[in-house]
Amino acid sequence: MDTWDLLLQIVLLLLACFAAGGVMVMLRQSPLVGFLLAGLLVGGPGSFAIVKAESEIEGLAELGVALLLFSLGLEFSWQRVLGLGTRTLIAGVLQVLVTMAVFTLLGRSLGLGFAGSIACSAMITLSSTATAVGVLADRSLLDSPMGRNSIAVLLVQDMAVVPLAVLIPLLGNSSGSGAMLPRILGIILAGGGVVVALYLLLNLLAVRVMKMRSIGQNRELMVLLSVIVGLGATWSAHAAGLSPALGAFVAGMYLGNSPFALQIRADVASLKIVLLTLFFGTVGLLADPLWMFQNLTTVLALALMILTVKVLVVAVLFRTSGAPSGTSLATGLCLGSVGEFAFVLGGQAIEVGLLTESHFNAIVSASIVSLILTPTLITVAPGLAAWLNGRVNEPLDGNSRQQLAKQQCDCLIIGYGPAGRGAGTALTHCAEKVMVIDLGAEGVRSAHAAGFHAMQADASSGEVLQHLHLERLRLVVITVPGFHDSMAMLQQIRRMAPNATVIVRSRYSLHQPEFLAAGADVVAGDEAEVGQALAAAISRQRTLHPA
Repeated sequence: MDTWDLLLQIVLLLLACFAAGGVMVMLRQSPLVGFLLAGLLVGGPGSFAIVKAESEIEGLAELGVALLLFSLGLEFSWQRVLGLGTRTLIAGVLQVLVTMAVFTLLGRSLGLGFAGSIACSAMITLSSTATAVGVLADRSLLDSPMGRNSIAVLLVQDMAVVPLAVLIPLLGNSSGSGAMLPRILGIILAGGGVVVALYLLLNLLAVRVMKMRSIGQNRELMVLLSVIVGLGATWSAHAAGLSPALGAFVAGMYLGNSPFALQIRADVASLKIVLLTLFFGTVGLLADPLWMFQNLTTVLALALMILTVKVLVVAVLFRTSGAPSGTSLATGLCLGSVGEFAFVLGGQAIEVGLLTESHFNAIVSASIVSLILTPTLITVAPGLAAWLNGRVNEPLDGNSRQQLAKQQCDCLIIGYGPAGRGAGTALTHCAEKVMVIDLGAEGVRSAHAAGFHAMQADASSGEVLQHLHLERLRLVVITVPGFHDSMAMLQQIRRMAPNATVIVRSRYSLHQPEFLAAGADVVAGDEAEVGQALAAAISRQRTLHPA
């Protein structure tokens, strides 16, 4: 296919994605669902076959996933990844191992060979980073407890792509396990070399170039340099036999520590949107809608089994690690889909004879169903988490219970981010005893430094609030940004402390009437505060520069 024919195929696929995505938005669904359905209908076997350049477009679409992880790396510097918590990262590792073990056993029970069962489990274990991160960002849930948990697991899964991509060809290698160790060692050495090379190039060269005044102040050159860094890191990882997306993520994390992270994210955003749209459209091209319709019962049953097992595994692991029941279940709902790398691993499994075309069609079809359902599952997850956390009294360990029981406070601040610190400033010199509860260790340290009593806990848990003796409180300030979490806390606090004054932060003004109806005495709206700050800034400028 020549260049102009390929361009026409890309335009046709993007047009179909635009139309289907627009329909989904009007139906209040994620446009990603529309992109999948567009690819399903316009290309591949059993469809209208309007688009006929699946393999060529697929190469471009993989760059979309790489740029997604590049921008995600800009958000998550090494310090922020470590700030996700050791328990959360360990839960991510266990999720990969436990999910693979469960699906390997299920594959064996369904008649697959041992190697084929492992290949299927490797495909199914991975969740969709593009879908989960995209929907969490759209719903402003990346910084919520379930968002942080999901990101940690997704990062571990993306790193697991490398050993899984090595494992599948080895399982189909008839030469036995003798060649396995040298190849694994080669991959480890190549990975270490790429990480070191990227560190040296990005920190010693790229960041210094960006700091040059002539380049840093020129938008066009910064856009070019950002794309070069992202795509160059992607190519480097591919050339070393690693996951291209992982190379892009490492590059993003290195640049995330530079002062240019915000500008680079803005520069690559438009290109990332186009390539990601191509990716989801291409995923739809892989499926055969006629085959899916003929085997609809099998496809739906397989998709339901995959979603159920993955959600339960994640929920149990996070609940065991100490997360509240609602948050654990919500995290599982975010990670129930089958991810984009499953299609790459499936192609490898077919090449080495581990899977048949029928097996591949079944898994791809079930994966598309899971991807279509994921935006809806993530949308309902916060409300479900808040309801379940409020209904279930989570058992605390003995030490936490004793610490909470000892706290006799007059004022309670829930959440000690920028808003919580602002509230704490007004209480620094008052006579009342102030208690701070925050999910993160950094917030607890900041509260201690300000002279407050503080504990790292989830205030949406019923038992945590019960042990604080809320009936003695005079003032409660809820500063967490999530609407569902704040509403669940407000409802519990109002039942337990009917006489306390409750001040609630509302990120969006449309939620203020709901908070007031639920019993909040004062609602501080982010949008109103921003508007007042802008008005004050404009007034100062008018004073300085009168007409």
